[in-house]
Amino acid sequence: MSEKIPRISSNIIFQLATALLLIALEISALFPSIITPLERLDFAARDFYIRARGTQPLDERIVIVAIDDFSFNWTGYQWPWPRTYMAEIVNALNEAGAQVIGLDVFLFEEDPAGDEALAEAFAQTPYSVNVIQKYSDQQGVTSLRLPQSAYKDRFDGLGITSILLDDDAITRGLMAQTSYLDQTYYNWAFETARLYLGAPEISKSSSSSLLLNGSEIPLQRNQFLVNYRGPAETYPIYSAAKVVLGDYPAENFKDKIVLIGATSITLQDIYPTPFSSRVRTPGVEIVATAVDSLINKNYLRVAPFWVNLLLILLATILSRIIVRLPRPSQVIGLMAGSMLLYVALSYLVFLRVGLYLPFMAPETMLFLGVIMPTLEQAVTQEIEKRRVRNLFMRFISPEMVTQMLETQEMSALNRRSELTILFSDIRNFTGMSEKLTPDSVVALLNPYLDVMTTVIHKHGGTVDKYEGDAIVAFFGAPLHYPDHAKRAARAALEMRLALVQLKEGWREAGILPETFDIGIGLNTGDVFVGLIGSEQRVNYTIIGDNANLAARLQDLTKQYDYHTIISESTHNAIKDEFKTEFIETVQVKGKSQAVKIYKLLEARGK
Repeated sequence: MSEKIPRISSNIIFQLATALLLIALEISALFPSIITPLERLDFAARDFYIRARGTQPLDERIVIVAIDDFSFNWTGYQWPWPRTYMAEIVNALNEAGAQVIGLDVFLFEEDPAGDEALAEAFAQTPYSVNVIQKYSDQQGVTSLRLPQSAYKDRFDGLGITSILLDDDAITRGLMAQTSYLDQTYYNWAFETARLYLGAPEISKSSSSSLLLNGSEIPLQRNQFLVNYRGPAETYPIYSAAKVVLGDYPAENFKDKIVLIGATSITLQDIYPTPFSSRVRTPGVEIVATAVDSLINKNYLRVAPFWVNLLLILLATILSRIIVRLPRPSQVIGLMAGSMLLYVALSYLVFLRVGLYLPFMAPETMLFLGVIMPTLEQAVTQEIEKRRVRNLFMRFISPEMVTQMLETQEMSALNRRSELTILFSDIRNFTGMSEKLTPDSVVALLNPYLDVMTTVIHKHGGTVDKYEGDAIVAFFGAPLHYPDHAKRAARAALEMRLALVQLKEGWREAGILPETFDIGIGLNTGDVFVGLIGSEQRVNYTIIGDNANLAARLQDLTKQYDYHTIISESTHNAIKDEFKTEFIETVQVKGKSQAVKIYKLLEARGK
């Protein structure tokens, strides 16, 4: 009994310490300037939910008129466009019967003729919205930048246009409001929705919510979370130039909310979203999505802080219950099942009510609270297994390491066997290295050896050793492949292709020497293969005349000016799958009899 108490006590202490650490991280996340790892992972989980949900039905009353590349090319205008042309766009939308027109373009600079025309156009719009900016200069002086005086009383609403990027550079929300000289200014998405709904001005607001048209809109630290309906170009987008040309029917805009904004990449008003960080979404479309949420009340919410604390506590209790099960398989199975059940539950809550439940903290608590106490002995065994693996990974292939760990038969490593030996060498590397700095030599040699080793392992080969710039490898041991010669041939050809890609990268980086090429020799035959060395240092290597012949064949690549030369035995083993070309019969150093040598050309069928 006395021996069990410390072990159980240590498990409880670990679980409580884990719970307290997670709670501390969640408390620190309440401070806006602190982003915890758990919070970043929660962001990723929320993004996954949005992508898993897929494209959602959108409100067809919202359309976008795009300041796009076609319009730039058609008009020939540079940015900013003449406001007289902007007036033509607004007039065309007025004629089509647009209900609300929002212009996502700053009108801070004066353009007398253009301002008059554009102001007159907006005077004919039932409801119109423009954007403003709270601006701080280098001296820290804050000012509010408004449209020119020509637009006074022309716009029915003015709003800020701040689109927020989270710590991972993904846009998940808009700044809801800001204050200047004791007056609150709301995002232009709120102003657009308010005007379309015919609602009074927003009168009640805080950093956690505001009241619009009798509906309480949830905010997360003054951020309105965007309930994305899909990736970029989900909403109808019409080119501004084609609007002016009258290429679209009036029904496309009649009685609708029309948002005019940039979609051209050159204007840099595009943002990564949960749907894609590469295919970016224009800012005007993000605002369109926010307007959709506001007029249809499909908001996103984040569960309050106390819910996170409660779930961490429940996960701690559940982990204590699970680790009491007698069988490890039951423990792991119930833990995995509980975690998956919570994933399904939190996703279902998101789908039903748009609520983000805390994800990483309770899942982490459950995982660590079960895994660490239950697998204490297994972890010790795994550490030993990794020690053995790391020792042998230095000189034998990953496949052999796995076989050795599974069989534990070290004697099976030492035997005589027919293998195919590959010997490769960088031509004239000694002379080349004398012209380079040590750093330059390393910058060339390390990536080269890494890429070539990867190719060899890909085809089932074992890297015996590196001799300077040379690579000695063999195929057929420790795992026996009947087609070891063909594997070696495939590896040799792929090494050539990999070299071309390496040289392209070096050329772009400006570090490619004048000449950089390799020679490869292949020979198939019987050799001794096994563990050779002392207690302090051991290597899995090959010994025999056939290993030496592969090196001699590599040397002949320089004499015959061809990249890969193979022996007759290798030729006979691969000729049905690869094209070869007989060179001649030569006397090779160390061989009493002349040998036939061949060029390895390519795989048949190419």
